[in-house]
Amino acid sequence: MFQIGKTIVSEEIIENDFVCNLNACKGACCIDGEYGAPVEENETDILVNIFENVKPYLRPEGVSAILEQGAVVKGADGEWETPLVNNSECAYVTFTEKGVAKCGLELAYEDGATEWKKPISCHLYPIRTREYSEFTAVNYHKWEICDSACSLGQELKVPIYKFVKEALIRKFGEAWYKELEEVALETK
Repeated sequence: MFQIGKTIVSEEIIENDFVCNLNACKGACCIDGEYGAPVEENETDILVNIFENVKPYLRPEGVSAILEQGAVVKGADGEWETPLVNNSECAYVTFTEKGVAKCGLELAYEDGATEWKKPISCHLYPIRTREYSEFTAVNYHKWEICDSACSLGQELKVPIYKFVKEALIRKFGEAWYKELEEVALETK
């Protein structure tokens, strides 16, 4: 672990490689599990406010889940998360003709229907952050459904922190990311 500003960062995000391999996993992170994607407090109003713009990009069952449960829900742990369809799939997920899960929020963003890409937790994945009173923990979240992403990352030699560069800058800023790069160079 090392510190950058008010963050405590796991060396695993420098030491491990990762590149999403949607051809292999089919976007399983959006459809597997018992919980929705974590949503930060400051993102809850955004999801509520953009719903009408995002709605055309979602599946009918996703729209129904959002209308019934809300744009965000409180999870069992008391934290905000995205609602689910069938207690498994994120309500914001869509599928390509080949059955690959895609984020409807991101599709709306790419189309210019919204100015917000998706929850930062999704954008950062496989990095997970946790807020504490004195600092923010920045950790690598290992999930077996991402084994193909780890293999592809190793093949392409892309460390996790480079794979999620845009998201890390979105979350912590350019200066923070530059300091992370410096630590990574020193670690090599």
